Amino acid sequence: MHFDLADLRLFIHIGESPSLTQGARRAFLSPAAASARIKALEAQLDTRLLYRDSRGVELTPAGHNLLTHARLIMRQVDYLKAEFTRFGTDSAGHIRIFANTTAVTEFLPEVLAGFLAERPGVTVDLQERLSRDIVRGVLDGSSDMGIIAGPVEASGLQVMRFSTDRLVLIVPAGHELAGRRQVTLKQTLAYQHIGLHDGSTLLTFLRDHVERMGQSLALRIQMSSFEAICRMVEAGVGIGIIPESAALRHSRTMNLVTIALDESWAIRERSILVRELDALPGTVRALIATLMPDDAPVQAV
Repeated sequence: MHFDLADLRLFIHIGESPSLTQGARRAFLSPAAASARIKALEAQLDTRLLYRDSRGVELTPAGHNLLTHARLIMRQVDYLKAEFTRFGTDSAGHIRIFANTTAVTEFLPEVLAGFLAERPGVTVDLQERLSRDIVRGVLDGSSDMGIIAGPVEASGLQVMRFSTDRLVLIVPAGHELAGRRQVTLKQTLAYQHIGLHDGSTLLTFLRDHVERMGQSLALRIQMSSFEAICRMVEAGVGIGIIPESAALRHSRTMNLVTIALDESWAIRERSILVRELDALPGTVRALIATLMPDDAPVQAV
């Protein structure tokens, strides 16, 4: 059985698009030519890959399976190209990262700024995703590496823990909780919260814990960043739960009070997820080395 790499890349474009026409456009083909290639691929595999109707296309179960394998194959092809680029093994290439809210907004911008300044031939696609989507993305090859906080529930991944993420409560000066050394999540639910936008990993994480208690999180307003949350809290609009690193940084310029959360889940290990570290191109390994402490272990799950 022979697979044409151009056909696999076309199938990825179609599988990630709402219609065959849009997928064909991404592959710089006419819809008729793209359709003929996909039909030939179905004939070779002797199975149907797409459901076609007036609304567009949808992958069959076999199509989903092929999409996973095609992504992995094309990523390996990209890795091969990156390894033999004239810039060297870690000076050029493209890195795709799925990460949680804290990583995207707090520490990755600074890390990537220094990393990319030293490597003008490197480009990065950084996307904020929920933890389950980060794990899935690394497993199916959509992402070269993932960054999450908390336990990893997946098999077939290598996990590298590199730092600790602690969640804290912030309140405005003069708030009735301001004199407390620590509080539970339940004790905060009597007050209106300032939260992150829907789809953020932190808000989803907090809502899950609140729902397990049979209660709801009263959100007065949702913001797009930890800095914006801190400004709202300082103005007395509500209280918020954010990473300690963000609370300490913004407390230098804002009148905020930080209170420890008396919850076991408030302290979370940050981890880098990859399928196989040694199989990654030098560019990705170099970025991971930048994030990792020298003595950090690699754990398979």
